[in-house]
Amino acid sequence: MNVSQLVNQIKKKKSFLCVGLDTDISKLPDGLSKDTDGILAFNKEIIQATQDYAVAYKINTAFYEQYGSKGWEVLEKTKDLIPNHTLSIADAKRGDIGNTSTMYAKAFFENMDFDAITVAPYMGYDSVEPFLKFENKITIVLGLTSNAGSSDFQTNEKYNPPLYKTVLERISKWGSPDNLMFVIGATKADALGEVRKIVPNHFLLIPGVGAQGGNAGDVCSYGMNSMGGLLINSSRGIIYASSESDFANAAHLKAKELAEQTSPFVDRL
Repeated sequence: MNVSQLVNQIKKKKSFLCVGLDTDISKLPDGLSKDTDGILAFNKEIIQATQDYAVAYKINTAFYEQYGSKGWEVLEKTKDLIPNHTLSIADAKRGDIGNTSTMYAKAFFENMDFDAITVAPYMGYDSVEPFLKFENKITIVLGLTSNAGSSDFQTNEKYNPPLYKTVLERISKWGSPDNLMFVIGATKADALGEVRKIVPNHFLLIPGVGAQGGNAGDVCSYGMNSMGGLLINSSRGIIYASSESDFANAAHLKAKELAEQTSPFVDRL
């Protein structure tokens, strides 16, 4: 799936919603087995319940890798459940020297056929460039994150300009809006105006809406561009909307609610 197709889905569904599948065995609702089979059954129902509103699904690989080979099997099977017209993101935050990054890219782009992967850029150009070589695939680089520790480096006042601005400016020249996106935390919504001055044409993946306190309307107000340019992610706020047997319906309603918050902005496209 390419960026043009993603824009078409955004317009069709009137939504910027990305559903994060950060599935935790300890939070599975009653009635599902507390094992990897339960994770897969849960993911299947969540995807079926939210696919009318989600234009992307983001699978946080750490939640699967912890279970070894069985976890990887569930990760791959979950990826296969994502509808073909919906962007699939491996939230793997990889990034290493060139040869190693090439192997990571092959694993997620060729072997598992994800449309996109998150990448940590700290090691520089030769750690990101191997991902950008893959045609019709999207590299999503960490730009400005919503965790408390982001102030250690990204927004630390010792750096002028802030380090995150240097990261965005430099990396935006390594690819194009067709193969490069950036992660910008939703709890930094007021910084989106500054971000858009640096990367006006790239899509932004915005985590932190819902459970982490980010507001979808604020994100749209500050962060939209002429193509929409946003993927607004909610993980816990949707998939754990209920801990009871009605979890799938609760996820459906929460996904609908978030999509409806963004639909007036999509209508402007």
